[in-house]
Amino acid sequence: MVSSVPRLVIAAPSSGSGKTTVATGLMAAFAERGLAVSPHKVGPDYIDPGYHALATGRAGRNLDAYLCGPELIAPLFAHGARGCDLAVVEGVMGLYDGAAGEGELASTAQVAKVLRAPVVLVVDASSQSRSVAALVHGFASWDPEVRVGGVILNKVGSDRHEEMLREALDASGVPVLGALRRAPQMDTPSRHLGLVPVAERRADAVDAVRAMAAQVRRGCDLDALAALARGAGELSGAAWDPAGAVASASSSPRAEDGTGDRTSAGAGNPADLGDPGNRRRRSPRIAVAGGAAFTFSYAEHAELLTAAGAEVVVFDPLRDEQLPDGTDGLVIGGGFPEMYAPELSGNEPLRKAVAEAAFAGAPVAAECAGLLYLSRELDGRPMCGVLDATARMDERLTLGYRDAVAVSDSVLAVAGTRMRGHEFHRTVVEPGAGESPAWGVRAPRPRVEGFVRQGVHASYLHTHWASAPGVARRFVERCLTS
Repeated sequence: MVSSVPRLVIAAPSSGSGKTTVATGLMAAFAERGLAVSPHKVGPDYIDPGYHALATGRAGRNLDAYLCGPELIAPLFAHGARGCDLAVVEGVMGLYDGAAGEGELASTAQVAKVLRAPVVLVVDASSQSRSVAALVHGFASWDPEVRVGGVILNKVGSDRHEEMLREALDASGVPVLGALRRAPQMDTPSRHLGLVPVAERRADAVDAVRAMAAQVRRGCDLDALAALARGAGELSGAAWDPAGAVASASSSPRAEDGTGDRTSAGAGNPADLGDPGNRRRRSPRIAVAGGAAFTFSYAEHAELLTAAGAEVVVFDPLRDEQLPDGTDGLVIGGGFPEMYAPELSGNEPLRKAVAEAAFAGAPVAAECAGLLYLSRELDGRPMCGVLDATARMDERLTLGYRDAVAVSDSVLAVAGTRMRGHEFHRTVVEPGAGESPAWGVRAPRPRVEGFVRQGVHASYLHTHWASAPGVARRFVERCLTS
């Protein structure tokens, strides 16, 4: 398969330069022209893709070379961009910033090279004039394999300021494709190094996206940007396919295989998983937590669960007093439950239903916010009480990639399975691990963390199941047999 979807990577010299405003505004502006726009985000961020989804009407998708491996970046991109007219990829941090101590791994530059996509550099020009040329020249020449195809100047003070910036850049060989004026801060409040999730402020978020689109329309040459996108190189190879990934994955990978999930399990139809007579079984119903308190989820997770034969249904722990009828398993992902601790605690019927399901042996996969929700209490308020642990807010932000190994056999993996993950929280759970920990983590310090108890796997670690589709397959199998 060859993918020739026009595409742009929106990057910057550093965080805070305006990437999200420009990328989201471009997505919305092109969508307003009637184009099917595929939105993507470099890195593990769950929040920006929510704004991208508002701008385009399509699921925002992450491209993370640390979590998934560089070899999956192009297939995952092609999967998300299938049938689209244009793709916009928002970068992470500075253009060349990646996983600490790992060179270019997981950087925007690496993703741009893998995708053979031109880069548009968003530069905060608020405190410079002629120096902008040296800055752009340095970024454009640092890596010859990275094609910086244009610049968008952000926070420009006046017509005269813009004129000086353009004059300075004339000799750089990098065209100016837009200039955005300094503007009052749009209604995009932030929390913990990111925007507040869309689900928490839906109406305001819609207005914010419209404002970004209007700002980009006024200040950018959309025709020139579209022409640059059409100059992206062709990508060869097959698009990622959840059904194919599940069918070829092992649900019980061997420790020496690394993640192990790229080895064949010799499976047939994923809907027949767990049935020794190969008779079609009913689809297990897996309830996935959603709503304002649980917004962190990669689109590929639900796709993999469905491909493995499950029926995926969403429930809102803030509103629903019971689990969906016939629930066989639970997935409780990340988010900001600490912002909704009173409401979560006040929904006693659902807390009891979750606890009853867990104690009855139903498979439960909980990440970060899900870990807090399963604890006895959060900031002194009763939670589900599935885990013998308490959770509280903390001033310190825990943030970073993690290389982990499964310590205990669980509904997600066998002991010894290696996976890569990401931590992002301002909370502390005490104790940090149960008698059967979930993961062993080597850096920033060796430790074990998380809890494995009956069918429960609860941990701070966010993982991307596209890198290990056997996780989804194993979880669905356990939902069939529990």
